[in-house]
This record gives sequence, structure tokens and C-alpha cells, in this order.
Amino acid sequence: MPNLGEKSFNCEKELTLAVIGGKWKMLILWHLGKEGTKRFGELKALMPGITQRMLVNQLRELEDHLIIHREVYPVVPPKVEYSLTEHGKSLMPILDAMYEWGKDYIENVLEEETKDPSAT
Repeated sequence: MPNLGEKSFNCEKELTLAVIGGKWKMLILWHLGKEGTKRFGELKALMPGITQRMLVNQLRELEDHLIIHREVYPVVPPKVEYSLTEHGKSLMPILDAMYEWGKDYIENVLEEETKDPSAT
């Protein structure tokens, strides 16, 4: 059975969801994968609903799981940049597939429901 720190998982799918699941992690990964390296403030601006504390926590978890890399530059004021590791980059095809699925779902299921509520 795979494990992540103190947690044990029944299968690899559970482990994957533990690493990238939640409202914000996939958005962070999406922005870093599609737009490249970002600073903390840039990421926060791209996700208006996220609090500073939540963004810090999500970035730390992704860094702990070796999905993102945090580069600290020895300058004043401090400069910190985030980028995807190789493991993080390997998630992009999964995120692309999830994006396409969501787009198709909106176009073919949700829009149909609004046109014909009796279709369900």
C-alpha cells in the first residue's frame, strides 16, 4: 500500500488525490504549468478567492510532496519563486484531460439541462 507521511492509502488513486486534490492545488499547478514560474503575489492575484494563509499552506504541501520547487533568492526584499518539478510537470497531461472533460461536460450536459430541464 502506498503511504504519504503518516497516512496510508488503499490505492494509488487515493494517494494521487491526496497529493493534488482540493480546490486550490490543481489551480496552482495549472498556472505554474501553463504560465511558468510565478512569485507568491502573482499566484495570489491569479486566484482571487484564496486567502494568503491557504496559498502558503497549499504551496508548502506541494513542495513537501516534491511537486513544486521553491527558489529563495538572497535579496532584500526577499524574492521567492515557484515552479513545477519534473514530477509536477508529469501531472500536466492529467490536468489537461480534466480541463477537456470539464469543458465537454459544460457544453454537452450542463448546457443541455438549461435548454431542456425535462431531459434528466
